Amino acid sequence: MAEQRTREIGVRKVLGASIIDLWYLLSKEFVVLVLIAMCISVPIAWSFMQSWLQNYQYRAGMSWWIVGATGFMVLFITLLTISFHAIKAALLNPVKSLRSE
Repeated sequence: MAEQRTREIGVRKVLGASIIDLWYLLSKEFVVLVLIAMCISVPIAWSFMQSWLQNYQYRAGMSWWIVGATGFMVLFITLLTISFHAIKAALLNPVKSLRSE
């Protein structure tokens, strides 16, 4: 997405956008998508794990913090990946991205 929006990023940089503004612009869409995916997948995974664990004679209980820690790790990895690409695109020279037009 950062490569596709290189011209937009170049225009925003010329108009005075900071790297933080560009990072926020690119990362908010992915964070929303990850949160929607988590809202859909967490109840399904919880239900599946509860029914699977019921088949064992000696069972361990599911704790809420396992799901929370997994969600936090997924969000962290997403932000780390998006941050790398967003900052790389924001540090490019806007003249090079706008020259092709």
